[in-house]
Amino acid sequence: MLKLDERDIQILKLLSQEGRISKSELAGRVNLSATACWERLKRLEGAGVIESYSANIALQKITNSVTIFVAVELESHQAASFRQFEAAIEQYDEIQACWAIGGGLDYFMQVVTKSIDSYQRLIDELLDKKIGLARYFTYIVTKPIKQTNMPPFDLLMDAK
Repeated sequence: MLKLDERDIQILKLLSQEGRISKSELAGRVNLSATACWERLKRLEGAGVIESYSANIALQKITNSVTIFVAVELESHQAASFRQFEAAIEQYDEIQACWAIGGGLDYFMQVVTKSIDSYQRLIDELLDKKIGLARYFTYIVTKPIKQTNMPPFDLLMDAK
């Protein structure tokens, strides 16, 4: 793991909240010269700590959509079965996120699609592909409460 100091954490916090901040503004906010800040930023990017820059889109402002969480159980628990399932779901843009989980089920997926009907068509297609999907449990989001892209740095980092 990469060792981070307080300035690195400040940079990451600011970028998590304000991804479009200029490099000179970022440097001023963390009390560094532009060159020193740029070097830190390049080190964080090079180490893969900063994976990408993106915008949070208010999808409800431009189209109707539904967010669905899906708990998945596979038929087989062989390594090849996991690889087959993971490769298959990579092909679907509406599967926004997927996590391998412990505790009885195998995966938890986040799906964003146009409607419940389009979600069911996706599930039917996954079942027809015979990628090892044994059972699935559907949880429809009725109202978003909290979503953040900023990790809880203060809770995760070792105290100094």
